[in-house]
Amino acid sequence: MLSRVAASFYWLSRYIERSDGMLRMLKINYASSQDTIQEFTWAPVIRIFAGQDEEEAEKLDNNSRTVLKYMVTGKDNPNSILNIITLSRENARGVQEHIPKDLWQCLNEYYHTVKDPKIEKALQRDDPIGVLDVLIKQVMLYYGTAEITMERGEGRSFMNIGKYLERAIQSVDILDTKFGSVSDNPDLLTDTSYWKHLLLSLGGYELYLKTYREGFEASNILEQVVLNNDFPRSVIYSVNNIQRYFDRLKNNSNADDFRELSFRIGRLQSRIKYSSVKSIEQDGLHQYLTQIRSELYGIGNALNEHYFANS
Repeated sequence: MLSRVAASFYWLSRYIERSDGMLRMLKINYASSQDTIQEFTWAPVIRIFAGQDEEEAEKLDNNSRTVLKYMVTGKDNPNSILNIITLSRENARGVQEHIPKDLWQCLNEYYHTVKDPKIEKALQRDDPIGVLDVLIKQVMLYYGTAEITMERGEGRSFMNIGKYLERAIQSVDILDTKFGSVSDNPDLLTDTSYWKHLLLSLGGYELYLKTYREGFEASNILEQVVLNNDFPRSVIYSVNNIQRYFDRLKNNSNADDFRELSFRIGRLQSRIKYSSVKSIEQDGLHQYLTQIRSELYGIGNALNEHYFANS
């Protein structure tokens, strides 16, 4: 497979996964902003998904509808849903002959839905939850279509590597931000709604209730989001799948490149697999998550260098 084609598969999938995580976080945070009686801030969401600090939240007046417009349809925000889906569609266009027609139509529909001026108006006038649900369903339609139509070849492997790499980075960033807020405000440790919203934003609320009977404990949430092999958005689940799909790319022509990248993925996999909540807390959660994030970015950079000819 040409490096250009492989890179397009990888990035179109990363952008789709980023939009999915962002939409879910926006939905839960908007609901939280309506329910809470305390002062609510959008700064963590803007920092995670737009790479901006609290000053950007202040520029947006910390207004929920203004923030939603900036994050969903904001043309001046490089990481808005509109802009990243545009990039995803451009990558798909470059490999259109390599993807099923149904998948292209599905992605095209997602693009035109978020681009429709009615979406921006609805975010300002109607119930934003309903608007976000429409976009989330577009993502689910895309994933379902990809699952049942994509050839089980190299293209799909690069797509899944991109998806799970993006997902792991998101989970690490969300955990680091949320637990960082707890360090600044210890009262959040006993705030049930705070932990509930964190789990809802990752789609892990129902699994948590089935797994842990003693209520919301920070250590249990850390265990589920980092170490639970059965949670689809846990860090270890994502890294295991990166390894799984990368193994399918092995062939005689790329043995050296494969060996180096496989070592990176395996090292990260082992680091997480042989961690425990106790060892993570002893080492320091922020330091641990920073190291995991650094290794995830290192895997992405190595893919660029060895497989996408972008060194």
